[in-house]
Amino acid sequence: MSEGSPFGSGGPLQDLLRNLARLLTSQGPVNWEIARQLAAWTATEGKAEANPDPLARMKLEELLRVADMHVTEATGLPTSHRGWLSLRAVTRSEWAARTLDLWHPVLSALATSLSPGLGGISAEGDLEAGAGPFGVETGAPGAADPMSQLLGNLPQVLGPLVLGAQAGTMVGHLAARAMGQYDLPMPAPTGDELMVVPEAIDGFAREWSLAPDDVRMWVCLRDVAHHAVLSRPHVRDALEGHLVAYVNAFDFDEQALGERLGNLDPTDLSSFQETLGDPEVLLGAMQNDAQRRLLVPFRAFLAALSGYTDFVVDKVGHGLVGSYAAVSEALRRRRLEDGPGQRVLGKLLGVEVDRATVERGHGFINGILERAGEEAISRLWEEPGGLPTPAEVDAPGLWLARIELAE
Repeated sequence: MSEGSPFGSGGPLQDLLRNLARLLTSQGPVNWEIARQLAAWTATEGKAEANPDPLARMKLEELLRVADMHVTEATGLPTSHRGWLSLRAVTRSEWAARTLDLWHPVLSALATSLSPGLGGISAEGDLEAGAGPFGVETGAPGAADPMSQLLGNLPQVLGPLVLGAQAGTMVGHLAARAMGQYDLPMPAPTGDELMVVPEAIDGFAREWSLAPDDVRMWVCLRDVAHHAVLSRPHVRDALEGHLVAYVNAFDFDEQALGERLGNLDPTDLSSFQETLGDPEVLLGAMQNDAQRRLLVPFRAFLAALSGYTDFVVDKVGHGLVGSYAAVSEALRRRRLEDGPGQRVLGKLLGVEVDRATVERGHGFINGILERAGEEAISRLWEEPGGLPTPAEVDAPGLWLARIELAE
């Protein structure tokens, strides 16, 4: 077992897995204790973190106010409910914990959809009675012993454990490289507070030899632009609708999953590492035809969002970021890097902003600009009817004709 494994010596799951009976206390289809521990450990690789630098936090607060003012002027959209945005500087592990809380409804919907294939957990998390894989009947003599009870309920225990491990590992990988609230287009927080990770921002600036304040401003502009759009109720509802529809369409191949879980030995910690340590190995090729159909409108939504927010950041950023061209190129390359967190997010939730999606969004926005000018773009987010269809994203003239803005 490698030193860097969360299942190894010093890892967050070592003590928990040595006392497997604790897993029976999980309520609901996700073991959130597993998710939180794995997310924090994966985000930091088990290393201690320093608190955010107060000077970096104060500078980011100042830049966020500037970004808020300029994005509001450029878009005509309110960026907050109360009239101003606030900033919370966090560590990577704090980003992971807050993101798990923020994504709780979507991850719970995912778990409820997957749980029948992971041991028969109901939406309420009740355990079904029956024989365990080791021949121990639930309620049979000897079942009062914690280990016997665990083995008898192993299929029911595995569901929340597996889903907690997948959620925690995914969010932890994302947290390891996250700079702000909207590194990925997920639902907006209900309030007007945006997260930033100063250490990640400043580390990226050092790596690319960029001015830290330039990178900080770019991240603030990106997040304010996303928040202005995604905090609008009908846009938030549209995004959550795509996410929930996608996760509800999972159709588990229980036989294939059983084969993947066949090597899991509850008395051998290394088997947990091999089975749960890599979400892609466990989940395999899960996407089905129904989900591929649902991705057609979902990817169109993501393309329009990506194209619009890039347009806003470009419009405002040239006047606010001294080395804008260099910073923008470096950060957009980073966005298109395909890390493990992004790959799993694409499989589990359908959220994937790849190069094709970005280029498609740019084509859509540029098509609107060429035909109707900048004033037309604001109509995208005014009301539910303004959101483009997949055909309209590929042919902006159709969208303009529908909303009667074509010249």
